[in-house]
Amino acid sequence: MGIVMSGKKNRSVSSCPHKPTMRMTLKLFAYLGIFTVIALVVVWLFQVAFMNVFYKKTKLGELEEAEQAIAAAIDDGNERLQNVAYQYAIDYSMCVRIFRLDSEEANDLEEILSLRVSRDSLLAGLDKNSCRSYCRKAIAQNGIYVRSTDLQIPERRIEGQPDGEESIISKERTVTNTIYVAVERQDAGVYAILLDSQLTPLSATVITLQQQFIWIMMILLPLALLLAIAMSGRLTRPIVRMNAEARQLASGDYTVRFSGGSYREAEELAESLNYAASELAKTDNLQRELLANVSHDLRTPLTMIVGYAEVMRDIPGESTPENIQVIIDESQRLSSLVNDLLDLSRLRAGTRKMENERFNLTDTVRDVMLRYEKLTEHDGYRIEFIADTPVDIIADRTSILQVIYNLINNAINYAGKDKYVCVRQQNIGDHVRISVEDHGAGIAPEDIPMIWDRYYKVDRVHRRAMVGTGLGLAIVKGVLELYGDAYGVESKLGEGSTFWFDLPVAPTELRAEEVLDGK
Repeated sequence: MGIVMSGKKNRSVSSCPHKPTMRMTLKLFAYLGIFTVIALVVVWLFQVAFMNVFYKKTKLGELEEAEQAIAAAIDDGNERLQNVAYQYAIDYSMCVRIFRLDSEEANDLEEILSLRVSRDSLLAGLDKNSCRSYCRKAIAQNGIYVRSTDLQIPERRIEGQPDGEESIISKERTVTNTIYVAVERQDAGVYAILLDSQLTPLSATVITLQQQFIWIMMILLPLALLLAIAMSGRLTRPIVRMNAEARQLASGDYTVRFSGGSYREAEELAESLNYAASELAKTDNLQRELLANVSHDLRTPLTMIVGYAEVMRDIPGESTPENIQVIIDESQRLSSLVNDLLDLSRLRAGTRKMENERFNLTDTVRDVMLRYEKLTEHDGYRIEFIADTPVDIIADRTSILQVIYNLINNAINYAGKDKYVCVRQQNIGDHVRISVEDHGAGIAPEDIPMIWDRYYKVDRVHRRAMVGTGLGLAIVKGVLELYGDAYGVESKLGEGSTFWFDLPVAPTELRAEEVLDGK
């Protein structure tokens, strides 16, 4: 079982200052209210403000449609022409007059059809000279001429009622009469088609619609408020519940479980919070273990230093080199523990400075191996180094030495009965891999992601390291993440573990300024 770690650090995001927020009910009401107002304004613009514009455009479209249909029927014979003209005159309440022209100058007109539906038609009362003038204007404007005129329609009464009084049929009103003239060139000659239609005043309709829109707005805005209240209640219920559960989590209750309800987004948020709660619980346990382990590792050398010092003070003849060496060794162990804690803090805070230089990695590892001769001679350990061709790298030599030492120390502390540790250097393309292998108990797959934590112990039993301080893997992780290098571990229970990390190989030729820049 293996795991590969990316060498990229997660940066913390600073919290923004608190800003006053609006309740969801008010926001939903504002959104729904704005949407309702915009919808009503759009409808009002089309149905009221621009009604006359659309109405005029519609009537003009009717005139164009009728003219094209009548022009197409001219060559089909008089009967077909009369039927088409009559149908459009009835459907669109228009007057139709058709003339045959002697030429395109319209010097002489011959009226071949006249249909009048409305008694108020302006076209019906035009004489031949006026029609000739309209035709000439149409010829001058590429065959189409349109004119709109406001007409004052007088009041109409019916006399001779049984009671001797007059009855009013319609009051005096103003209408817009539109005359549409088109000159068409057909096989049988040149024809002029004159149509007119009246635009009925829409003021009463507009006033009615305005009043309706006022009532509609008075109804829709309260409905928007009620809908906002109902929607916000359903939407905020899981958020309010998770907020209360988050307060429990903040108070230190890591057993709280978040529930999102029936919404997918809320359920995903609940799952994320549950994961955060479990990770916080693990972190809290690790912090407790860290405090206990650090206290133990600090107390043990201090106890031995105090104990040996008191023996040397109180018992004559005990000031031996052996006792003094014990005090020196325990002092060095205590100093190493404090230095590792400081290094780890600097790595976590990102304040550790790296001084990159070019050096031979292969020779550096060989120098490290010489420092473990005491273990190989007196304690029976067998530490072997296998390397490909020598390679140079550009890095902070002290930090890379610290990584190598800690990985070897970790392998020694967990080596199997054969006490065998193998350090390998493999050249892989433009990278070099350093791996440290032991034949110890191995690591369970579920424990592998957590072994890089400070003082994490697979067996959960804290014991004093044979070499090192117990913070080695956490320091390894911090150094390699500063460089952005890949690292990982491969392990099988009962067979041992192999820890490894990759570094880029230095180019064969490199400018001095690049070395100084740390590239």
